Amino acid sequence: MPGSHYYLVCALPSLGDLGSVPPLSPAALRELAGESTGPAALVDAILLGDDLLQRDATLAGETTEAEPAVLSPEQVRGEQPLPPELAAADDPVARPVAGDAAWAAYFRHAAAVAQRRASAFLAAWVGHEVALRNALAAARAKALDLDVADYLVTPELGDPGPALGEVVTQWAAAATPLEGLKVLDRARWEWLGDHDAWFSFGDDELAVYAARLMLLVRWHRLSAVPRAGAGRSSSTSAGSADRARGAPPDNP
Repeated sequence: MPGSHYYLVCALPSLGDLGSVPPLSPAALRELAGESTGPAALVDAILLGDDLLQRDATLAGETTEAEPAVLSPEQVRGEQPLPPELAAADDPVARPVAGDAAWAAYFRHAAAVAQRRASAFLAAWVGHEVALRNALAAARAKALDLDVADYLVTPELGDPGPALGEVVTQWAAAATPLEGLKVLDRARWEWLGDHDAWFSFGDDELAVYAARLMLLVRWHRLSAVPRAGAGRSSSTSAGSADRARGAPPDNP
């Protein structure tokens, strides 16, 4: 059931525009939200997605500086199993990209949290993230003459409403993988502006805050990548971009 969190919302630092310095860490937000059951579940569901991105990059050897908010450092490094809600064993689909099973479990988990907490925002956010991920995966699969269906993740959860063609076109035209990621996060930021819950002081306003903070942190992380590694010839940059885009890799 959505709650009212006037004092918590008022105590949070204001977030600047995309590209500004994050005023607190996701872990700090999680600690603050943990004082209330409702927003804690929503905040965790959102921040967990960025933890999975960092886990993918860590396991691929592309970073040693992950800062997860929900997962433990050992889980990010693959030294401990993921939590039960991310268990891929229940995924009925045989996937060419092994990591997609964890993402399928993640989206189902986030959708279930949205339903339990009656969060209209989290339900819409999951739908948009799934639709965007699958639109990018489909574009990449078609370009490589692969079966699109093999690379879609939980398509039943995707929102069929958003027109994503322009975003996909801009992403495909980006000069580098990192610029492609920024194209996507700009689109996500704009989507959040259209789905904010200003001055409701409820669970969803905190969930939107978490999604915005996650994008600020991710943008800051991408901007810190040395330019020497930003070209398409860089296999590590391309690998991170492909996973974050939700597209099949160059050599599936």
